[in-house]
Amino acid sequence: MTETFNAAAFFVDRHVDEGRGDSIAIECGDERVSYRGLQAAVNRFGSALRDELGVRPEERVLLLTLDGPEMIYAFFGAIKIGAVPVPLNTLWTASDYDYVLGDARPRVLVVSAALLPRLGASPLAAYPWLRHIIVVGGEAADGIVLAALLARASPVLAAEPTSRDAVAFWLYSSGSTGRPKACVHLQHDMRVCAETYAQGILRIGPRDRCFSVAKLFFAYGLGNAMYFPFSVGATAILWPGAVTPAMVCGLVERYRPTLFFSVPTHYAMLLAHREEGREPDLSSIRCAVSAGESLPPAIFERFRSRFGIEILDGIGSTEVLHIFISNRPGRAKAGSSGEIVPGYEARLVDESGAAVPTGATGSLMIRGDSTCACYWNQHEQTKDTIVGHWIRTGDQYYVNEQGFYFFVGRSDDMLKVGGIWVSPIELESVLFEHQAVQACGVVGKPDADGLVKPAAFVVTAAGVRGSAELAAELQQFVRERLAEYKRPRWVEFVDALPTTATGKVQRFKLRQMQVSSPDVTDTVDDTSR
Repeated sequence: MTETFNAAAFFVDRHVDEGRGDSIAIECGDERVSYRGLQAAVNRFGSALRDELGVRPEERVLLLTLDGPEMIYAFFGAIKIGAVPVPLNTLWTASDYDYVLGDARPRVLVVSAALLPRLGASPLAAYPWLRHIIVVGGEAADGIVLAALLARASPVLAAEPTSRDAVAFWLYSSGSTGRPKACVHLQHDMRVCAETYAQGILRIGPRDRCFSVAKLFFAYGLGNAMYFPFSVGATAILWPGAVTPAMVCGLVERYRPTLFFSVPTHYAMLLAHREEGREPDLSSIRCAVSAGESLPPAIFERFRSRFGIEILDGIGSTEVLHIFISNRPGRAKAGSSGEIVPGYEARLVDESGAAVPTGATGSLMIRGDSTCACYWNQHEQTKDTIVGHWIRTGDQYYVNEQGFYFFVGRSDDMLKVGGIWVSPIELESVLFEHQAVQACGVVGKPDADGLVKPAAFVVTAAGVRGSAELAAELQQFVRERLAEYKRPRWVEFVDALPTTATGKVQRFKLRQMQVSSPDVTDTVDDTSR
C-alpha cells in the first residue's frame, strides 16, 4: 500500500507535536509567528477553503501574493485539505495571468490587494470555474477579506490522508522561452529536497535563520525561505517589498540571517553597492548560496575578498524543485556548479544519448525523487523532457576528474563560431574580471556576411562611462585570455540587462534587441575573422 504522507502535517504540525510550538517559524517586518501560531493559521485557512468555500481535494488554489505569512498559510492550508496551491509570479503581465487562469482552472484565487489591478475588471465573470477571490491586505468589490475569513474559521483541522505520491502543488516555469509550463509536484518532493540539500549540504538546523532574495513563488525561493527552515524548526525571514542592495544589506543587519540565498546578478549588485564610511555587516551569514545561473569566478573571488563569505554556487530547476549539483562549504571551486548532491544522479550525454568521457561537454540529465510528475496540459513536452527516471535539463556541462561540474551554457544559447562551439558563459566570466564591468550578457549576432559572432552587452560599474575606447579595451582584455575567435566582435553598453524575476539574464531578449533595433550601432565594428 502506498505510504500516507501530507506535506502540511510534516512541515507544520510535526513541530507542535514534537514540542517546538513556541519556536519562531516566520519573521516579517515587525511580525513574529510561532510554529503554534503557524499551525493555527494554516488550519483556519484550510478549514475556510473546505467548509465555507467548498474546495475539494485536487482542486487548484492560485496564489498571487507578495511574500508574507499569509502566502504560507494559504500554501499549506490548501495542501492540508488535499487541494493544490499554485504560487504565481508577481511580475507577470496581464496576458500571462489570463493564460494561467485558463490553464489551471482554479476554484479559488488568493491575491494581494496591491496586485488586483493586474487581473482585469472582473475575474469571476471572465472565468466560470473561478468561484471565489480571497484578498490579502485589503478589500475588493467581489472578494473575500482574508483576515475576516480566517477569523471565523476553525483552528482545528485534521490533515487529509494523502498519498506521498499525490499531487501537492504546481509551480509554473518562468516562461522565458514561451508560455509558462506548470510543473506538477508531489507530496514528498519538498521533503526530498530538504533532506538532500538543506540538511545534507547546508547542514541546516533549528537555530538557523533563512533569508532569500528570490521570492516564494520561485522554486528556489520556496525552498530557501519556507520548507527548508520548516523542515527542522528553524526561522524563515520574509520581506514583501523590493530587494535592492541597500534594502538587502539593511535586512541582513536587522534580522541576522545565518543562511542567505541569492542569484549571481544580485551578488554583483551587492558588490557594486557602497555605503559612505562603512561596510554592511554581513557577519551573521555562515553560508551564502547562489543559483539561477552560473556564478562568474570573478564575483566569487570579489565577494570572498570583500566580505569574507564563500558563495556556494549550485544548479537546480523548477522541474527538480531545488538544487541537485552544488559546491560544499569549505571546498567551493570558483567557476564550478560543484558536485552532485547525494540522493541525485547525473549523466552527461551526446546527441545520440551516449555518455561522454570525463572532460567532454554533454547534455546534463538528472535522476532524483523530487522531479515533477509532468507538465500540466503539456503531454508532448513532458515526453520530450522526462525520460523514464531521468529528466533532460537543457544545460550543457562537463565534469572533471574530481567530480566538479562546470556549466558551459544552455543548449539553445551555445554559439557556433567558425564551426567551433563557443560558450557565452566563458566569455561573460572573463568580462566580469574587468573592473569596469558590473554585469554582462553574451549572445550570437550575424556579421555582414551572415556568420554568427559573439556580441557582448555590458552594464558598466558605478562611475564608469561606456565608450568606444572602453569597448576596444574589453575586446583586448578577452583576446589576451581566450582564443581569438571567442572575442566579442561588438560591445554594446546598456543601462541594465533584461532578466527574469529570479535574476537570470534573458538572452532571447538580448537577441531580440539586436535583431529588432536596426538603429542600435555597434560600439566596436570589427568583423575580421
